[in-house]
Amino acid sequence: MIDPDAFATLLCDWCLEARERQSVLVSTTPLAAPLVRAFYRAWITRRGWPPALRIAIPGVAEDFYRLAGDELLDNYSPQEMADAQQADAFLAIQAPENTRALSGVDPALITRASRALEPVRAVRLSKRWCGTIWPTPALAQHAGMSDDDYAAFVNRALFLDQPDPVAAWSELSERQAAIVDRLSQAREIRIEAEGTDVRLNVEGRTWINSNGKRNMPSGEVFTGPLEDSATGTIRFTIPSSPRGVLVEGVELTFEAGKVTRATAERGQDYLDAALATDDGARFLGELGIGTNAGVDRPTGSTLLDEKMAGTVHLALGRSYPETGGRNASALHWDLICDLRTGGRLTADGEVVNVAAPAS
Repeated sequence: MIDPDAFATLLCDWCLEARERQSVLVSTTPLAAPLVRAFYRAWITRRGWPPALRIAIPGVAEDFYRLAGDELLDNYSPQEMADAQQADAFLAIQAPENTRALSGVDPALITRASRALEPVRAVRLSKRWCGTIWPTPALAQHAGMSDDDYAAFVNRALFLDQPDPVAAWSELSERQAAIVDRLSQAREIRIEAEGTDVRLNVEGRTWINSNGKRNMPSGEVFTGPLEDSATGTIRFTIPSSPRGVLVEGVELTFEAGKVTRATAERGQDYLDAALATDDGARFLGELGIGTNAGVDRPTGSTLLDEKMAGTVHLALGRSYPETGGRNASALHWDLICDLRTGGRLTADGEVVNVAAPAS
């Protein structure tokens, strides 16, 4: 089992690093109550100011899409913007009761609502934020694991099985810094695997050491490729579940940076709707390389799966400004390609080892 107090300490001291009397807005579900209570206590103890809590009741999201008309789908709530403007930091804890809750919702409606929230999202991303996960029976079932095995898996991914989790994350940060130094000199990244051969130009872009300060768990280095550079085809071999919709066997072909062909063995409607989000949705906003050896198998959670050592991921849509990426979109969808059996990533023709935490 995960020790919620140890987890809360990690979130307070390593991830959010909030200053005295800063306000934090916590968003989650009732299933994360043990972590929420521990974080509440830890935040008050360390910062002297209680967190604000936004607890989503299961079923509310489905109610929204069942009842929302054009006005609600194409606009954001004033309260959403007020929360974003007033809080100093944000903590989002994934703890779903049902990972497929939105599978029956028209993907176009989800896309419209996401697009409408882009101004709110921009404000939140300009501040301190962290996204994390708390094990639930639904997540365990989705991963094909028992509740106890899944909790132990997440515990390892968080480095909470280490004597000093903060020190462990600091060590990973140092290892990733060496990878960033190597890739910062690269011009072309090539990804090759069965059904995959794609080239990306990263010259002049900034590589980011994602060491748990934003996502927890983390364990990746990433950048924003030049928007017109992606050329070739890539097959994403790890399933994705954006907003609870299962999408499998995605294959994308790029020409001059733009998706010109997109197929999915499952979830084609969602894929088509996502690509139609806006003009930027057919271009890449991110190239990431997973380094977290504690994530040794896919579980259906992008937060975890994209950190898996031996994988790379490309995100359709929005760039992260700190990388130098310029692609603007309401979409940011990470799709993961497993290179652990027969694939490889090269930087200017030199193989980069993505099968272990260090390169």
